[in-house]
Amino acid sequence: MTATHALRATNALITADAGYHSKTNLEALAAMRVPALIADNEMRGRDERFATQDRHTVLPHPLHNKSAPVSPSSPCFTPNDFVYDADARTCTCPAGKSLYRKGRANMTKDYVGEHVRGAKRDGVPCTLRATCLRSPDATAVRNVAFFRGRVEPDTRHPRDTHTMRMKARIDSDTGREQYGRRFATVKPVFANLRHNKLLDRFTLHGRTKVDGQWKLFCLVHNIEKLACAGYAA
Repeated sequence: MTATHALRATNALITADAGYHSKTNLEALAAMRVPALIADNEMRGRDERFATQDRHTVLPHPLHNKSAPVSPSSPCFTPNDFVYDADARTCTCPAGKSLYRKGRANMTKDYVGEHVRGAKRDGVPCTLRATCLRSPDATAVRNVAFFRGRVEPDTRHPRDTHTMRMKARIDSDTGREQYGRRFATVKPVFANLRHNKLLDRFTLHGRTKVDGQWKLFCLVHNIEKLACAGYAA
């Protein structure tokens, strides 16, 4: 923001992807009175326009595999291996031992549920420790969480005012329309340089040389845009 202050018009709108969404950044933008739309990690999940985006991950790509990596299965017991009674709020482990509750209710990322914990007298001598714990030598007992559902944040008393305001702004009809322009403004630049100009990797070493190579490609890109817009005539 500081570097582009002299270049930004008074009505400029800053847009950025979820990698820049943080409480610190949003507070700084608010303090600088800079209008911005910064996506959060859950933005696409709330936008019905991205409901079918997963179909793109199965398409072949000439440069890299876009499919989601397969997470290795854990040899440890999962919460599904524990017998949990939500009404009685009791839990039994695969070894048949009872686990006790930790507190009345617990909140984890807006999800409320019960956390249960095994007793040392049962966990330490248990023969299933290697299957139950990821680090049986360092961890004494197993902790398990069972979530009942998600609690919507109280908009009257939000825990993070800047985050809640940004989510409401980007989810509005105007916000979606404005943020949608980013895909047509930013993405074609990288597509042209990478696919048409074949800049799929830098051929020089060192920050100064890489910076120069990048700017030369951007210069060609901008000249091409001006020529296609009729400035060459």
